Amino acid sequence: MSIDQFKRIVTSADELTELLGSPSESGVKKQLSELDDHMKSFIAASPFLLLGTVSRDGRCDVSPRGDLPDVGKVLDSRTLVIPDWKGNRRVDSLRNIIETGRVGLLFLTPGLGETLRVNGRACVIRDDDVLASMSKLGKQPLLGIGVEVEECFFQCAKALIRSTLWEWSAEHSDPPPFDFAEILVDQTKIKGLEVEPLRQQIEESYKDRLW
Repeated sequence: MSIDQFKRIVTSADELTELLGSPSESGVKKQLSELDDHMKSFIAASPFLLLGTVSRDGRCDVSPRGDLPDVGKVLDSRTLVIPDWKGNRRVDSLRNIIETGRVGLLFLTPGLGETLRVNGRACVIRDDDVLASMSKLGKQPLLGIGVEVEECFFQCAKALIRSTLWEWSAEHSDPPPFDFAEILVDQTKIKGLEVEPLRQQIEESYKDRLW
């Protein structure tokens, strides 16, 4: 199966406008070319963002980034930095940034339905003074992502309201069944890899190797 199975595909911006209409005046004018004080305050309170990148050959990637607030450090109205903490060392996002120098960010703050979207140029940085300013629990990130803001705007809360994301515990008594260790063993099919030792390894990394 592929997207070729779909028979009614929208193929132009004009068709989109015909179907959905045009954005309101406020929907257009809310887009800014630099961070204002409201956006800076939102970033300062945000512990989580989604980082979207694209490779030279068009492969897209979205990576979650989390930190003790703030997950991104605002240097000025046109520049912010995201620390790169320990992960799985795939470095998909960093590799894409090196190749194309483009990012799209979505900042989230628990309890708030509105989100902040930031798009612009990016680079992978090693500036010690900047990285030292983002140290957590006595540890300094080895790398960071520098972002030059080109466009930024707040997104309304409808998506998070529909998802009941922040009301999950009230709406759902139990989390969905999900065992990351079992999934990795099944997907990777690595000889000798067993669920219980892998589960312990994952739990230890969550406890001791977040920064």
